[in-house]
Amino acid sequence: MQDTLVIIPTFNEKENIENIIRATLSQEKAFDILVVDDSSPDGTANIVKELLKEFPKKVFLEIRKEKNGLGAAYIHGFKWALQHKYEYIIEMDADFSHNPIDLIRLYNACATDGADLSIGSRYSQGVNVVNWPMKRVLLSYFASIYVKFVTGLPVHDSTAGFVCYKRKVLETIKLDKIKFVGYAFQIEMKFKAWKHKFKIKEVSVIFRDRTLGESKMSKTIITEAVFGIIKMRFNGLPK
Repeated sequence: MQDTLVIIPTFNEKENIENIIRATLSQEKAFDILVVDDSSPDGTANIVKELLKEFPKKVFLEIRKEKNGLGAAYIHGFKWALQHKYEYIIEMDADFSHNPIDLIRLYNACATDGADLSIGSRYSQGVNVVNWPMKRVLLSYFASIYVKFVTGLPVHDSTAGFVCYKRKVLETIKLDKIKFVGYAFQIEMKFKAWKHKFKIKEVSVIFRDRTLGESKMSKTIITEAVFGIIKMRFNGLPK
């Protein structure tokens, strides 16, 4: 077992899942992988099951019975990671919008450079987004400005989903009291880590839109982020 687990949540990612797993395992640093699949009807989990035979001590699979949000899938993965004693836990999408080459940079930010939480940031050095429609770039960029204005969170890319946590961060945050499931889940995790005075470091990455499969973005996720942040700001941390 390695010291770092990469959690990849999936729903209908049959076009990407094998390639992202092999790309992650081919990096210079060794990573373990946990796929958290929300019972994908396209057979994503069956592809992973075949890879378990090839990588029995490197790749793991958890299948959830229902699809109830990205945040819930990650929390399931976080609890699994803590139970299995990993020191570093990384979130990564299955669709190659997050480049596996950058995993080592997120890891080093925590393991070597002293961060408790490192973020693969699209906006810490300009706007590093490729192949997104301009409308979506502007929505994402100004969402992070909005979050900083409302909450004071000193992060350029608060909605980023490419994140490395030290174990102690996830042990401190009350995972069962996380409220949100989409963009706002990512913001809430960073906000609570900051409120607990953990050190956050942004690592500039290039974000590329998926080329295979369908985006999971929806109006509901966006609405949750816009109105949920105000509520989170005034509620602060749960007791």
